[in-house]
Amino acid sequence: MGSEPLRPPRGTRDFYPEDMRRRSWLFDRFRAVSRGFAFEEVDAPIVEHAELFIRKAGEEIIDQLYHFTLHERELALRGEITPSIARMVIARAGGLKLPLRWFCIGQNWRYERMTRGRTREHYQWNAEILGEPDVTAEAELIAALCALWDALGLPRDAVALRVNSRALLEETLRGGVLRDRPDAFAPLCVVVDKLDKIGAEAVLDQLTDPTGLVALPREDARWVVETLSVKSLDEAAAAAPADSPALASLRRLFELLDAYGIGDRAVFDASVVRGLAYYTGIVFEGFDTRGALRAVCGGGRYDRLIESLGGPAMPAVGFGMGDVVIGELLADHGLLPEPPRGVDDVVVALDEPQRAEAIRVASALRAAGRSVELTLGRARLKRVFAHADRIGATRIVLIGEDEAARGVARIRDLASGEERDEKIR
Repeated sequence: MGSEPLRPPRGTRDFYPEDMRRRSWLFDRFRAVSRGFAFEEVDAPIVEHAELFIRKAGEEIIDQLYHFTLHERELALRGEITPSIARMVIARAGGLKLPLRWFCIGQNWRYERMTRGRTREHYQWNAEILGEPDVTAEAELIAALCALWDALGLPRDAVALRVNSRALLEETLRGGVLRDRPDAFAPLCVVVDKLDKIGAEAVLDQLTDPTGLVALPREDARWVVETLSVKSLDEAAAAAPADSPALASLRRLFELLDAYGIGDRAVFDASVVRGLAYYTGIVFEGFDTRGALRAVCGGGRYDRLIESLGGPAMPAVGFGMGDVVIGELLADHGLLPEPPRGVDDVVVALDEPQRAEAIRVASALRAAGRSVELTLGRARLKRVFAHADRIGATRIVLIGEDEAARGVARIRDLASGEERDEKIR
């Protein structure tokens, strides 16, 4: 066998025990914050019908799908969870009490170009509010993101949010360069979402490509790129239609964020449009303020997705944050922990005749809810003590001939060094 099958596919990861401890630590904080905001956990299959993604996700994710045919069925590993959530809502639409607050931590797959913080598989924390049209839903989700960053110990200024509105951009463009071409808006968003990745000139080239779906005149394309450079709501308002509902929603969102005490952690940025085709309103991205990483998270409103998949009209908004990029950010700030194994007791039979008694003691301790490692085979005490220290155990429980005869165990507290006899069972 060659070496290639003995390695995980490029862009995927093995999780050794220490990796699993870090992953569990992170997921525990995802769940704690979700519970704090009264979200309920859900999950969905990692394999879906490919059409679920192809119909609604947009050009970028379609090109990145792990897509295959099996028994004449077109299937795909999920590239992101939101279409699956929409499918689940449709299946029980008549019996769900709205609004829904759902979250999940699921593995996603995208065959994309890898960069730091971005692999081809990752676990993602998603939170969704479904059935609430008001901008209070966006504010609640952004507050949850900030609560997570605080729970991870990140400095307040380490991560911030860029906020925009696809609806505001659509109003502005359809009142101008796309007045006669409303169908070009969705593919235009896919292109301009690449602005930070490929730069303004490359975006201009794609917007003006005569064979593309946008095909703007160069002058109009340049106006679009200049519009995306706007960094204040007042500037955006100057180009927006009078009495713009999208502009009013953005202004209210920032007022709500001030009420949460996190207004300083969000800025308006007209260049944020998000590449997925189903976004309809406010969109947002978390970013590393040092500039070392790509987007830390992203989300927005997708009011028409459920209806477009055959379900009832239902407003919805959500976000996703991957474990890889947040892990890199924590490492950059020296905050990535090395969680201990969490073993309470190491139980040792000093000689083979005490093996049965050691087993009974270990069983009693486990029944009491303690984490117990029973030493197997013959072990030298010096190595047992070194091992117990290495794994962070709190006690060593020794069963020798004398202890077994008296029905006790010799317990050494590894922090204090104190020893005592104790009847375990």
